[in-house]
Amino acid sequence: MFLVNETLSEGAAMLLPMARTAGEMPKLLGWNLPPEEQYLVHDHWKGFPAPPYYMHLMLAMIYFVLMNTSIIGNGIVLWIFGTSKSLRNGSNMFIINLAIFDLLMMCEMPMFLVNSFSERLVGYGLGCSIYAALGSMSGIGGAISNAVIAFDRYRTISNPLDGRLSRVQAALLICLTWLWTMPFTLLPLFEIWGRYIPEGYLTTCSFDYLTDDQDTRVFVGCIFTWAYAIPMVFICYFYARLFGHVRQHELMLKNQARKMNVESLTANRNEKAQAVEMRIAKAAFTIFFLFVCSWTPYAIVTMIGAFGDRTLLTPFVTMLPAVCCKIVSCLDPWVYAISHPKYRQELERRLPWMGIKEAEDNVSTTESKATVVVDQATGNGGDNATN
Repeated sequence: MFLVNETLSEGAAMLLPMARTAGEMPKLLGWNLPPEEQYLVHDHWKGFPAPPYYMHLMLAMIYFVLMNTSIIGNGIVLWIFGTSKSLRNGSNMFIINLAIFDLLMMCEMPMFLVNSFSERLVGYGLGCSIYAALGSMSGIGGAISNAVIAFDRYRTISNPLDGRLSRVQAALLICLTWLWTMPFTLLPLFEIWGRYIPEGYLTTCSFDYLTDDQDTRVFVGCIFTWAYAIPMVFICYFYARLFGHVRQHELMLKNQARKMNVESLTANRNEKAQAVEMRIAKAAFTIFFLFVCSWTPYAIVTMIGAFGDRTLLTPFVTMLPAVCCKIVSCLDPWVYAISHPKYRQELERRLPWMGIKEAEDNVSTTESKATVVVDQATGNGGDNATN
């Protein structure tokens, strides 16, 4: 058993949650790992007391709820979009792909539950590698999938007649998202560049961002650019272009209506035409906001670990970003799919107990391009073009 050394101050012992047993000094993180597995624990964590058992149980309860929410939400998305003929188009293939990445992240959660109840990493090095690889693939894949969805929405909305991607084009972009995940999943997995190590309470794993050497800092900088910065730039660019297109189009409609001395060019759909910009703005902001909320905290933690003051990274602090990522993976299916009119109609037909009501004429088209933009903003423009 590894006991806290005498240099641990009494003040620090009071500030940090720790595991105690009667008549014993507080235990350090990694106290229950066998000597031959101690190499897994980074030196940064060895100075922290182990958390009390109730902290493990609280996190396990949170992850259990998130796991079931993810299974239900993403499972329904795969079921509805995969079996409904009216939803089989290129744009909706990206939603299915995102749901797969989210379910891949959910695969970590049973491992985390076992680790939490055991108060250690079950499977040691192999278990750590599997856990971290699943997280890396799902996280990077989800980020680049958001960027691809942003591109698809911009292309389709800005050019509703010719801009819609075919299923072959969509399949190629989906393959690209999976290829995008490979470099920074496989390199640390085989320890070619970087490595996977336990973090926080030593019940989760991620890539090493704590080792104080130039190689680790370059690796962290590269994965930050690849998995966070590049998708963020794409998302911002395409939605900025989308906003600009909608603003320009709405201004054109208003000017044309003024010249014709009519109130609106969107016959009998005045309210929807007026709400075009707001609906797209809300959808785009929600997508962008979720991406920022899910990965910015983790990006900050890794950058602090590689380039900043590592004393800020306590076990509890590093556990919070992981929870954020899991929460967002559970919300994705509702954000990307629940606003889709035909998806809601399918839910109403197949799962009436959910209480979802969607009018049949909610996705009808008009002669106005503004209404086409409304439908495309909810991911349904491809169906309207073919119906």
